[in-house]
Amino acid sequence: MYWREHGLPHFHAKYGDDEVVMEISSGKTTGHMSPRALVLVNDWRKLHIDELLTDWELSKQRQELKRIEPLE
Repeated sequence: MYWREHGLPHFHAKYGDDEVVMEISSGKTTGHMSPRALVLVNDWRKLHIDELLTDWELSKQRQELKRIEPLE
């Protein structure tokens, strides 16, 4: 997440040279990532929606984001 961004709550996910922007609530993506990696990112999003939305609010206030655990 970047504090200077606007629009719907979203986050950026990178895998190798690929990057997507994923909306937190819907999972809608823009960008490119392998289908397998995209499934993993979406699974992680579903597990951490509340934490992601909290971090989105913190980013809007230019505050430090809280760490979110990776997918196990």
